[in-house]
Amino acid sequence: MKAPRMIAEVGCNHMGDMEIAKEMIVTAAIFCKVDAVKFQKRNNKELLTEEQYNAPHPNPHNSYGNTYGEHREYLEFDVDQHKQLKQWCEEAGLVYSTSVWDLTSAKEIASIKPSFIKIPSALNLHYDMLGYLCEEYEGEIHMSLGMTAKSEEADIIDFFVKNKRAKDVVLYSCTSGYPVPFEDVCLFEISRLQKLYGNVVKEIGFSGHHNGIAVDIAAYALGATTIERHYTLNRTWKGTDHAASLEPDGMRRLARDLKAVQKSLTYKETDMLDIELVQRDKLKWKNH
Repeated sequence: MKAPRMIAEVGCNHMGDMEIAKEMIVTAAIFCKVDAVKFQKRNNKELLTEEQYNAPHPNPHNSYGNTYGEHREYLEFDVDQHKQLKQWCEEAGLVYSTSVWDLTSAKEIASIKPSFIKIPSALNLHYDMLGYLCEEYEGEIHMSLGMTAKSEEADIIDFFVKNKRAKDVVLYSCTSGYPVPFEDVCLFEISRLQKLYGNVVKEIGFSGHHNGIAVDIAAYALGATTIERHYTLNRTWKGTDHAASLEPDGMRRLARDLKAVQKSLTYKETDMLDIELVQRDKLKWKNH
C-alpha cells in the first residue's frame, strides 16, 4: 500500500506569532516526524461581509480583537511571512502548504509555488477560485468534502475532469465539526470515495477533527493515504481549534503508528514466513 503522508495542520494555531509558527515547524519535523505542515491564508475583507467583519466574535473569550474582523486580521500572516514559513519548512525537511479561503489568497499563495494548496470544505464550491488554480497553479489541489451534498461533490469532480486537473486532486473525506464525535466521523465515506473516484483523482485522503489517533489508523487502512490533523503546541491555548488538535506527542505517535501499519498491510509471500519456521520446529504438533 502507498506510504502514508502525514500533514500537521497548524492553521491559525500559531496565534499570529511567527516565532510560535517556527517552533511548530521545527517540532513537527524533528519530534513528530510528519511529512508536511499546513497554514491558512485569508483576505478577510474579501471573505467576510461588512456585517460579519464588524460583528463581535461568537466566542469572545477566544477573540484576539474587538470584532471578528479584527480577530481574523490579528491571526493573519502576509505573503512575505508565508515565504518565510515556506523557507523554514524546507530547511527542516518538510513540505509547506496553505489552505486558501478566497481568490486573492489563492493568487498570493500560488505565486510562491507550494507543492500543494488546500481548499477547505467551506470553499469547495468557490468555482472562480478553483478555476484560477486549475489554470495558473501546477501543484496538487487538495479538497475537503465536509458540509457537501453528494450532488455538489459530483459537480466538483466533473469540474476538475473538464479542466483536465482531476489527476492532481487529493480528495478528503471530512466531517466539519470541532471536535467531531466518533459516530459522526463516518469512515466508510473513504471506501465510498475510493470506489467512486479512486481512479479519477490522484488520491483519497482523510481530514479528521476527532479526539485521539485510533480513527486515523483505520482511515489509512481503508485507503486514505494522506492524513491531515490539526496540530498545536498546547490544547489549552486561546482559540477555537486547539481543543480539536493534537499536541506534539499525539502527532508523533500518529506518524509513527501510520508507518508501522503501512509495513503490516501485506499478504504472506509464502505459506510460512521465515520467522514462523523457527517456531514451527519448536512448537508445531507433529503427527507420527
